[in-house]
Amino acid sequence: MGFILVNYVLLSPLLFLWGLFITPLSIGLANRYRILDHPGGRKIHTMVTPRGAGIVFWLGFLLWALFAAESIPVLPALTLGVSVVFFSGYWDDMKALNPFGRFLAHLASAGLFLLFVPMPMGHALVCLFWITGMTNAYNFIDGANGLCLLMFIATSCILALMGGGPLFIPMACLASGILPWNFPRAKTFLGDGGTTPLGYLLSSLFIYTVAPRMPSIPFLTLPFLLLLIGGIPVWDTLFAIVRRLWSGYSPFHPDRGHIHHRLMDSGLSPFWTVMILTGLQIVVVRLGVFLFTPYAP
Repeated sequence: MGFILVNYVLLSPLLFLWGLFITPLSIGLANRYRILDHPGGRKIHTMVTPRGAGIVFWLGFLLWALFAAESIPVLPALTLGVSVVFFSGYWDDMKALNPFGRFLAHLASAGLFLLFVPMPMGHALVCLFWITGMTNAYNFIDGANGLCLLMFIATSCILALMGGGPLFIPMACLASGILPWNFPRAKTFLGDGGTTPLGYLLSSLFIYTVAPRMPSIPFLTLPFLLLLIGGIPVWDTLFAIVRRLWSGYSPFHPDRGHIHHRLMDSGLSPFWTVMILTGLQIVVVRLGVFLFTPYAP
């Protein structure tokens, strides 16, 4: 049986079940080691909630990579990169790390992956900062139950249409298994150890999928296309950076100015905030995929 058939028929359902049934174990682990998210400040939850469910996603990806490594040559570099991203985030969930140090770890992880993806140097530089930005953007957007996971699942399903189904569908199934524990009522949070690997994997797998097209994409067109593929998390992060710098704060300074905060502050419920933003994400990413279409490999 070929890898693609095994990937769809066996691995993807198993990854869904992994997320569904292993996440409770991560909840127990978080409670035991006091990896907890306390309410207050800009946070919208009202109860102490265990975080650290990202370990379920990371381990699920590693299990999938064991089966996929022979069919996807870039996986060893990608696995190392996502592991660096995961450990820097998971450690931050337990004990706060310097934001700039975490950013450098994300940048190094993106650079490591791109060493194994041939493309023009200028395009690679753009992709380096886009992957790093996506890694942080999915962390910044994680301000409402299920928002980060639904953004990841919806985007993965759309990007599967570009020929990346064997890469994106298993990851969407894995995230879907974790989703019931995080949405609509959060029994656990992903934590930085979960949100940052989501952004890193989504962006890296996309770049790997479209790498053969890169030489035909004009250099100045590429950033615009990637901004569309990044969708709401990237745009929200860009506005947050500009807003914080304009106010004299660090780009990593937390605030309550994100788009999901603004929608909820206007009276929208957290549930409908997540639904509306996920719908907008689908529209924006679908537009990005449409604009990528003319650039044949």
